[in-house]
Amino acid sequence: MLAQGRRVHIGGMQIRLDDQLATETLAALIADRCAPGDCFALSGGLGAGKSTFSRGFLRHLAQDPQMEVPSPSFALVQPYETPKGTIYHYDLWRLDGPDALYELAWDEACEGIMLVEWPERAGDLLPEGALHLTFTPGDTEDSRVVELTGWPEERLTGLNP
Repeated sequence: MLAQGRRVHIGGMQIRLDDQLATETLAALIADRCAPGDCFALSGGLGAGKSTFSRGFLRHLAQDPQMEVPSPSFALVQPYETPKGTIYHYDLWRLDGPDALYELAWDEACEGIMLVEWPERAGDLLPEGALHLTFTPGDTEDSRVVELTGWPEERLTGLNP
């Protein structure tokens, strides 16, 4: 269950996530709203929750709560087939520069659904209209705060039941 400490502000919202399960629940709620062409830009330091969010998102859309979701850190991109279409999970931590994205099916991925960890490394190639999720540590070891920006408020409504 998501925490009640949601703060909505112009251009986005901020949600407190009490633990890993809350992060995965938020991922499932957002996954239900996604469509081909959507990009989710996941920012935050190492261990901030980006991979936990991605795993919850992918497992939810694949309808497989035990699905193995390895980090794409080595390959940089891992595609997944789901009932909503192909999801491209990028980890750009090791990317040499934005131009290298063309070798990683970036144009094709922009037509699917994209999860992009370390999106700042994509530079100007990150699709317009992406939902930016910025994860920061919360006030306990397991908690996180995520700020969501880039989507109109009507697409964010109801994310914190």
